[in-house]
Amino acid sequence: MHRLFLILGAIAGFLGVAMGAFGAHGLQAVLDEHHLAIYHTGVEYQMWHALGLGLIGVMAKQSPDARLLTKAGWFMFAGIVFFSGSLYLLSITGIRWLGWITPLGGLAFLTGWFLLGLSTWRLQRE
Repeated sequence: MHRLFLILGAIAGFLGVAMGAFGAHGLQAVLDEHHLAIYHTGVEYQMWHALGLGLIGVMAKQSPDARLLTKAGWFMFAGIVFFSGSLYLLSITGIRWLGWITPLGGLAFLTGWFLLGLSTWRLQRE
């Protein structure tokens, strides 16, 4: 499972750079400052959590019991899809109800980081 999270982290990082470049060069003339800031927030969170997925991949390879790490990885991936994805769509389309999806992604991010911390704490005790 560790390879999957390394791959997902690499893909999320790649797409984060691409989305950032698209926002900086392709959307700057199209979106107002407010919507560009929303888009930028999606890119930032995607990049940080791409690194988190990579960290989970590395830790899962070294962990004898990676169940919590696996859950953490899936929550971080879901966070990227729901948090960053909803912000991208909201900023580009202006569909306001997409803002209701964003907190679900935020909760997924928080859960992922909590599970990563819990997993690390349990490893330290062994």
